Order: sequence, then C-alpha cells, then structure tokens
Amino acid sequence: MNPVLARVVELLELERLEDNLFRGRSHDIGSPQVFGGQILGQALSAAHRTVDDRAPHSLHAYFLRPGDFNRPVVYQVERSRDGRSYSNRRVVALQHGRPILNLAASFKRAEDGPSHQIDMPDVEGPDGLSELVDINRSMLDRVPEKMRRFLAHEPPFEFRPVEPPKLIDPSERPPRKHLWMRAWSRLPDDPEIHRTLLTYVSDYELLGTATLPHRLPFGEKTVQMASLDHGMWFHRPFRVDDWLLYAFDSPSSGDGRGFNRGQIFARDGTLVASTVQEGVIRVWE
Repeated sequence: MNPVLARVVELLELERLEDNLFRGRSHDIGSPQVFGGQILGQALSAAHRTVDDRAPHSLHAYFLRPGDFNRPVVYQVERSRDGRSYSNRRVVALQHGRPILNLAASFKRAEDGPSHQIDMPDVEGPDGLSELVDINRSMLDRVPEKMRRFLAHEPPFEFRPVEPPKLIDPSERPPRKHLWMRAWSRLPDDPEIHRTLLTYVSDYELLGTATLPHRLPFGEKTVQMASLDHGMWFHRPFRVDDWLLYAFDSPSSGDGRGFNRGQIFARDGTLVASTVQEGVIRVWE
C-alpha cells in the first residue's frame, strides 16, 4: 500500500481506552492546525465502534477549536439511541481538556425502498488530466511561505482537477468546480474503511469553492479560511480506490462566511454521497 495512504488508514484505526472512549493520533499535513477531515474520519470511526450491524447514513459536525497536530485526540461517544432500524451517536473530540469538535452520526439497517438520483455532471474524465500534486509543486516558488508546506504535502488520494485551481487561475468565475479522486492503492473490502476514508477526504477542496467568484489577495494580505461545520450523507455503496467525481458548488457567501455543497459520484454515474459545509472567509489588512 502507498505509505501515505497506509498512514491515514492507521490514523483512522483508533485505540479503545474503555467503553465509549477512544484515542486517535494526529498528523501534520502542512496546515496550521489538525486537518478537519482527520477529526471527522476519526469521530465517525469512534461512533462506528459502538454500533453493530448498521452502517452510517449521515453525520453532522461542528468544528469548535483548532486542533493541535502534535497531540492525540480523545473521542467520547454517547449512545443516544438504538431503535429497531436506526441508531444515533454523539461524539465529542477532546484535546487539552477542551472539545474541538461535536459530531452526531446516524446509523441504520439496510432496507429496500423507492430509489432515484440526479445525473452526474458531464465533464472530462480523469484520464489525461494533470495530478494536483504536480500542479501544486509547480506553484511553490509563487506562493507565500505559509502556503508552501501545505502545497508540498502529499495527500493519501490522487486528485485530478477538471478546472484550473484558484492559485493557477485567480480570475472571477462561477462558483462550481469538479475534482476526480481515488486512493493511491487498492484497499481491503471492508466498507467501514471506505466510508471513513471518504469522510476524511470530503474536507479537501470544499470550502475553497466559495472563493471562486472573488479575486482574493492571496500572498498580499491575510486570507483567513476555516471550516465551521460539515454535513455528510452516504447514499449507496462505493469504493474509494476507484475513481470518484467530487462536484462542488457554492450557492452563497457573505457575512464572513462561505456556504458550499458537494456531490460525489462513482465513475459509472452512481451518486454515492453528498456533503455540505460552511466556513469562515475573511480578508485582513
């Protein structure tokens, strides 16, 4: 397995301290604080370890404080409800004695019912598109020092953007973009691994969608961007080691906040998951 991917898979395998209490390690991806996707993935993993024979269908989380990637994170799970079909869990992520994230997750038994979905966007496929790691490396000498560590970081997924990234093309454009992604290596068949990894990677690129209609002064002034919350719904089975299309749009921004939506499709057009996120977007003198 690709070593970067293997390290993230290991991060999502939490240590059980006692009933309903787990601990996860942190890692540095070049950002000033713990990557939000890591906390989301670990919190879902903690909740999953208290549920039997049910799969998550949705999660809703609030980021409360920046996480410290030099310290582990403790996850406290509350078993809120176990019904005949649904189970609900509340998870608090703790660092330095304070909560850094609250997450609620709902799990359910599989059942039959009416089914429909929207069509996948008609965009260029991943073959022939440039890899985001190569694009970012080509930009290292043109971005502020504080951004270089993040751009130089190798993620656990291949990312191939359909449209030029904002740092390449800073012009104002509609708040829509598309990104092909897949894990670097083949993974085990366990659906829980694929769900927690998709939760981890769902935080990549989402907030930046709200910046597309605006010419922000990256490199000239301080642009503060931070996730406030994150919602996710799992619709159908999937594998993260096959190509997935992440389609983003941002219906609104204002009041120092940007609102973003995402839809994740398998390469055959199946809609497998949806996301929403609001985040801080501020420009400081």
